[in-house]
Amino acid sequence: MKQFFLFLKTLFSKKGPAEIPSASPSPPPPESHFASSSSPPKTVIKKKQPSKPKKKRWSINNFPVEPKEGETRFHDFKLPLSIMHAIADLKFNYCTPIQAKLLSHTLEGKDATAKAQTGTGKSASFIITIIAAFIKKAFKNRKGAPRALILAPTRELVYQIEKDFKDLAKYTNLRIISIFGGTGYHKQQTQLKARPVDVIVATPGRLIDFMNKRLINPSKVEIVVLDEADRMLDMGFIPDVRRIILKTPHKKNRQTLFFSATLTSDVLRLAESWTTQNAVQIEIASDQAAADSIHQIVYITTEEDKFKHVYNLINNEQLKRVILFVNRKDTARNLSEKLDRYGQKCSVLSGDISQDKRFKVLNNFKNGRINILVATDVAARGLHIENISHVVNYDLPHEPEHYIHRIGRTGRAGATGISISFADEMSSFFIPKIEEVLGNKIECEYPSEELDKPLPKPKKKYHKKKPAYKKRKPFKGKRKPRSKNFKKNHRQ
Repeated sequence: MKQFFLFLKTLFSKKGPAEIPSASPSPPPPESHFASSSSPPKTVIKKKQPSKPKKKRWSINNFPVEPKEGETRFHDFKLPLSIMHAIADLKFNYCTPIQAKLLSHTLEGKDATAKAQTGTGKSASFIITIIAAFIKKAFKNRKGAPRALILAPTRELVYQIEKDFKDLAKYTNLRIISIFGGTGYHKQQTQLKARPVDVIVATPGRLIDFMNKRLINPSKVEIVVLDEADRMLDMGFIPDVRRIILKTPHKKNRQTLFFSATLTSDVLRLAESWTTQNAVQIEIASDQAAADSIHQIVYITTEEDKFKHVYNLINNEQLKRVILFVNRKDTARNLSEKLDRYGQKCSVLSGDISQDKRFKVLNNFKNGRINILVATDVAARGLHIENISHVVNYDLPHEPEHYIHRIGRTGRAGATGISISFADEMSSFFIPKIEEVLGNKIECEYPSEELDKPLPKPKKKYHKKKPAYKKRKPFKGKRKPRSKNFKKNHRQ
């Protein structure tokens, strides 16, 4: 009876029959019971997959550079590992003269005024200084409040500095934005609003525009770089630059790096007003910057034979990447049309070409789609294109400093290059002034027989534009009287 009441109790309490007590212990259930659907599943033990081998961390031992007499290594400055890794990728083994003299001072936070021509590696010196300072002292800034500000006179130079900075900061989290006029207005606004930026490289005009709209606040800038200050002075940018500098912290509370190709009295006054009294002044002689790495040739020619000599030079030497400098925009267009008729792939780079088209032309030139770039002095500064073997001055420049900037497109950062100039009846008078700036004489010679060969027939015909339709002049004479049968014939 007792067992019966216990059975009822378990039945009304909704307990399964497996929980009914029994006098004698029940035998264990068969193995098939555990294989049923009501039984808990078996725990499957997964085999551990072999872990992927970790990549070896880059170390300074991966970039061995032996000490060399008269040369300075980047190893000697004890730079952060991320910078050295980028330098190793770029295969910069030894410093250029401007880098060796500057980095020892700028890495300590000192102001500097440097005289250096294009192609001497000065951009890398201030970029390395900025990256090293920001790695040493990390700081989270707000949107539109950069930690470094780089000012440059031309769009091409701004674009090139941005590219160089990204190459050297590829192993860091630093962010740079380029600000320049002519294109990308809304895109640049969007980049500034998206997230904080560490470095802004800009032309003065567009930068002031964004400052007026409160998109950029330079009050927290730690490092200011003025590149090619003499060119900004010539182009009338100094009033705008003054407005920008006044918005930055006092010169005692920031580091200022001042670069110029020439240190005239006007340029030195600007440098003194924007740098501290303890600023280091470094000069790299122009002859050291240009003559040592660039072989210069000047051919005495005439205006009539100049194109023939240039064409034979390009055709005989099979030049694959050459910049052809001229003084005027119309000369650039005419010369490009002539070369195109003779089967040469060329494009024009001058001031009247839009910024989007300029970038397209430069990319085609870098990629080898065109082998000749006919350019005015707008392209003389700020371009860094690898493997430019020859720079040809179709016209000698009126300003002797422009000659150095032009030939500086080849033989950059210690590489060798060739500069060939053609002096005709009008431009040969500029040679003495150029020699004064260089500090040495330039050997002039007459074109060889190969250069003096007659031109072949052009591969393309020159199609002249059809003359515009001339409107008839209004009739001022007397009309002939109509015949008697006019109305009758007209009706028929």
